Amino acid sequence: MKKESLEKDKETRLLKTAFELFTQKGIKDTSIQEIVDNANVAKGTFYLYFKDKYEIRDILIVKKSERLFNDALIELRKNYISNLADQVIFIINYVIDELTKSPALLKFISKNLSWGIYHNTVLKIYENHENKEDSVYQLFLKGIHENNIHLENPEVTLYMIIELVSSTCFNSILYSDPLPINEFKPHLYKAIRTLIGG
Repeated sequence: MKKESLEKDKETRLLKTAFELFTQKGIKDTSIQEIVDNANVAKGTFYLYFKDKYEIRDILIVKKSERLFNDALIELRKNYISNLADQVIFIINYVIDELTKSPALLKFISKNLSWGIYHNTVLKIYENHENKEDSVYQLFLKGIHENNIHLENPEVTLYMIIELVSSTCFNSILYSDPLPINEFKPHLYKAIRTLIGG
């Protein structure tokens, strides 16, 4: 195995192990020593990649939420949906359904779902990340242009949509507050359509 490949493997093990421990025990009750012991790497290796356990948590939140949006985009492309509001709602619905299936992931991401799209500050430390052409952000900007939708600040609108979903669905999925998620969705989607103007 090449050195680069070995290093990547250690980093992957650290991320995977940290996620398992964080979702089982919580971040506060998980030590760096436990992470390295379970990942079978030296403690010094941890610090080659991450400053502390909060940095690894932040990177995991970005990776997990970004994965949700990427998977939603893959599913969207299997369907023919031309209306931007319908596309956004399809993506949001997919993400909500995935989070509903995995309460541990929902609790881990907590109310930071927008990091999956707006991650530049979090990932300044994670140099190998690049802005992809194929993203929800790009889809949104392209949809606004193609559908002649006039939004004063499209980036802010998308951010508000994701933050709205993140904060309201957390309580709705976990605590049925203010409504169980399936009853809450129509209200949420109506608000999203209003924000987009469609």
